[in-house]
Amino acid sequence: MDVKLWLTREAYALGFAACRVTAAAQSYEKPLESWLSAHHHAGMDWMAEHKDRRASPLALWPEARSVIMLGMNYGPETDPLATLGQPEVGTVSVYARNRDYHDLIKGRLKQLAGKLAARTGADVKVFVDTAPLMEKPLAQAAGVGWQGKHSVLISRELGNWLFLGAILTTLELPPDAPETDHCGSCRRCLDACPTDAFPAPFVLDSRRCISYLTIEHKGPIDRALRPLMGNRIYGCDDCLAVCPWNKFAEAGREAKLQARDDLNAPPLVELLALDEAAFRARFAGSPIKRTGRDRFIRNVLIAAGNASSSLPLAGRVASASEPGGGQASPRSKQTPPSLRGSAALPSPPRIGFTLSGQPMSANRVNPTCERGGMGGALLAAALPHLDDPDPVVRGAAVWAIGRLDPARASAMKQARLATEADPGVRAEWEAIA
Repeated sequence: MDVKLWLTREAYALGFAACRVTAAAQSYEKPLESWLSAHHHAGMDWMAEHKDRRASPLALWPEARSVIMLGMNYGPETDPLATLGQPEVGTVSVYARNRDYHDLIKGRLKQLAGKLAARTGADVKVFVDTAPLMEKPLAQAAGVGWQGKHSVLISRELGNWLFLGAILTTLELPPDAPETDHCGSCRRCLDACPTDAFPAPFVLDSRRCISYLTIEHKGPIDRALRPLMGNRIYGCDDCLAVCPWNKFAEAGREAKLQARDDLNAPPLVELLALDEAAFRARFAGSPIKRTGRDRFIRNVLIAAGNASSSLPLAGRVASASEPGGGQASPRSKQTPPSLRGSAALPSPPRIGFTLSGQPMSANRVNPTCERGGMGGALLAAALPHLDDPDPVVRGAAVWAIGRLDPARASAMKQARLATEADPGVRAEWEAIA
């Protein structure tokens, strides 16, 4: 049997939904350098530190001749944006609702690579999002899909819910034809972004991306961006979920990637009660554990603060290079004529909401907080974090309490300033009216 045909069959048997090949002699130096020069990598310094190795597979392994790109489907069974209208719970990105995909896919890649080496005698190396390898451009070169305007890989057969992995080998395999762009005039992913993180089609500015901010960013999140995060506590799927190509997607079949019930709509009050030990126990084996308890609680506190606030209807925040915000820059939200009436998922709500799910006007205090109920429970859960050892958590708690109960926060301000030494937390208190 032809080696490539055999390889594809073995890949499918291991749970992969796509298996394509491209030559190892690829270079992405210019687009990578342009992205890094614009500082769109934010605090991900390793992107710049390893740029020379990242630009080409041959920089990683000069003996490589072929790159085998694999895709595993993790499509959700339900609407991933459904919880955005439930401010008392957190919204977790689909990919993080069960086991860490790195461990799962790396194990499958090793199985496949081992079989290939045994059959052909070729040397092999496996990669899954942990080495300086440009998986998405390589996947497009191999014909798995194309990078959409949201920078995520899109497959005509599978939509854009794909985990990618790669096998580099010294074996010379016939390459597949590269995939071409099929986005056309569509801009749904761009318009769905809550924080306007796409300065141009196909360009992501990580400094404004909720996925970066809630997962990779270590410090306080820009005050101007917090209200736009809503209840997204780990990652963001808005740009993926609205892609019309998802009409061809199927729910993922890998049992270890099926969403855990406790992560589909976790109550914010429950999450705010997690100490270090409880956090590690709850998220053992989950990608959320890698972020750490303090950053995660920071995210949950921001969601709690947003539970009783209003979001701008059409305004935009200032550039992330201008801390604290600036003048809003409105942008058209009209759906392109070519996509009107399509079956894609709707864009997430952009107006504020009360805890009952009803729209609320700007500068209105949520009455639920005034009379107790869920608002009171969130306030009670946030208050202990004013004394958290981590200043990032303390600062987020100040912001959340200032939104949940402005009068109480104002009454506490001077006493707290008298004992708070951290400049960042002091700045949060100073911002309380």
